[in-house]
Amino acid sequence: MLKKFLLIALTIFCIGELSAQQLLSPSFTFSHKKTAYLTLTDGTELEGIIKDIDRKKGLIKYIKIEDETGKKHKLKPAAIVHMYLPASGLDKLSKAISFLKDAKKWTNQKLNQDLLHQGYVYCENTQVLVKKKERTMMLQLLNPEFSNEVRVYHDPKAKHTMGIGVAGINATGNIAKSYYVKNADEDVAHLIKKNKYTKEFATLWGGCDTLVQKTTDIKWRDLTQHILDYSNCGN
Repeated sequence: MLKKFLLIALTIFCIGELSAQQLLSPSFTFSHKKTAYLTLTDGTELEGIIKDIDRKKGLIKYIKIEDETGKKHKLKPAAIVHMYLPASGLDKLSKAISFLKDAKKWTNQKLNQDLLHQGYVYCENTQVLVKKKERTMMLQLLNPEFSNEVRVYHDPKAKHTMGIGVAGINATGNIAKSYYVKNADEDVAHLIKKNKYTKEFATLWGGCDTLVQKTTDIKWRDLTQHILDYSNCGN
């Protein structure tokens, strides 16, 4: 069993070496033993153990936390500003590995890098434009290590490309076909889709003429590099 686990870890690590600085895969399972950290809208800093997370159509409907005094809290996303949740199992492994080759110049100092390097998942409350209407959602941030200029969130309804699996784990490929994206000067995240990326490329990255002009072959799989180029525009 240990050999199998190490083989999976090595495979994920090697693939990470070939494609550093990629977006994280979203987590769906969380530890019920490690401490979760929540910041509430009233300023309260809440620490406790996750007892339950209820979802509807992939979105968090409420989260139950038991704090260190034994008091239980049932919170809706609207009551939470952001939270760090401890991923469980191989979710944690893949996230910890993904940070091994991150360049320090991209680090978002506003986030708790220590928790992120431990494999914690960062989720935050944000306004999202859905079918021309604004909604408030609690979404997982998929680029916490380079999110100063552009924030990329998991789309719970996203479809995926085909991927290569190792022992039941998608090691490569399996790229989401849509994400919610919010630039630093925007208050509302909007949906970008693989099949519309080429058409919307100039509008999405319009703040960086260099990126728009040099990119003649627009590919969805290069989204992460486009984000890094946009973040470095003018530097």
